[in-house]
This record gives sequence, structure tokens and C-alpha cells, in this order.
Amino acid sequence: MTTVLICDDSRRVRDGLQEFVAGVPGVDRVATVSTGDEVLARWELERPDLVLLGCRLTGGSGLDTTRQLLMRHPDANVVMLSGSDDREQVAEAIASGARGFLVHDVSYEEVCATVANALAFVGGLASSVPAPELTEREQQVLEGMSQGKSNGEIGRHLYLSEDTVKTHARRLFRKLGVNDRAQAVALGFRHGLVR
Repeated sequence: MTTVLICDDSRRVRDGLQEFVAGVPGVDRVATVSTGDEVLARWELERPDLVLLGCRLTGGSGLDTTRQLLMRHPDANVVMLSGSDDREQVAEAIASGARGFLVHDVSYEEVCATVANALAFVGGLASSVPAPELTEREQQVLEGMSQGKSNGEIGRHLYLSEDTVKTHARRLFRKLGVNDRAQAVALGFRHGLVR
């Protein structure tokens, strides 16, 4: 069972991310906490596959929590959540062993891709199902989606009409067994179809 633990002192951020992360293919459970101490305690008991950890926490910092967690459990998988003004702390967290970071106001697609990528990195979403065979156009459309491009932007880049891009996207979704772009991108990372 693949579990993700989200820690941020903002309930709005926690709830929004919980909804996004729950939609990532392969994620079975998403829990939330609001303090670094809760992260350390929950990790001991539950060993979540991924911790999304806010840089700024009431009564402490996400950086300190990251250091403590990774010192005790080097196999912990941490991605930092940051505001635009927390870049220095994020850099320190990465230097301390965090796998990456997300800015609070990222898109659903970016959350899915980052979570899927972090989980695939440590085998949390290791799949026994082989990657589907994509046509060259489907691959190009998936890559465009992973870069956050709209159908129109993908079409302009590939010299295709927006309707043609939508047709390729529908076929891509069918092959991957997903319902939307975010899930397609997440599975693309999981199967190594996009990087």
C-alpha cells in the first residue's frame, strides 16, 4: 500500500494537496498533520512512502524536521513544500537529502508529476504492469502535457490542430487507463515515458 503524509501548518494547503495527491495513480492513502513533531511520530509508526513537508511550521521549521527525519531514517522520502520566498530553505533541505520541492500554488498536473516521480524514484509506485506502447505523436503529446503545455500550445509546437492533439490525447488516456492529463503525466513518470 502506497501512503503519502502531508505536513503543513495551513489547513487550506493540507486539504488542497490531499485532494490532489489522492488522485495520483497508485497512491492508496493520504494522511495529513500540522507539525514536525507529528511527522516524526507518524513516520516511526506508519513509514509513509513519501512525506510532503512545509518549510515553515508552527513551533519549528520543515528544514529541522527534514534533517531529524533523514538522520534517523535515511530511507525517508521527503519533498519540501515552499512559498516563493522559501527558496533558500528549500536549497538547504535538498542539500540535507530532500528529493525535491513543490511551490504551494502549483497546478494539479505538477503535483501529480512530482509525487509520481518521487515515489517511482524509491520504488513506491513500482509497477509490474508494462508501459503501454505509444505512437510517436502520443509520446509527443504526453511530453507536452508533462511540461504544462495546453493542447493549443502542443499543437503549435507539433504543427497540428488542437482537435488533432485532443484525438491523440484521448487515445493516450485510453492506453494508459486514465481520465485526465494529470493522471496521464503521473503514469508517464511512473513508467519512465517522460522524465
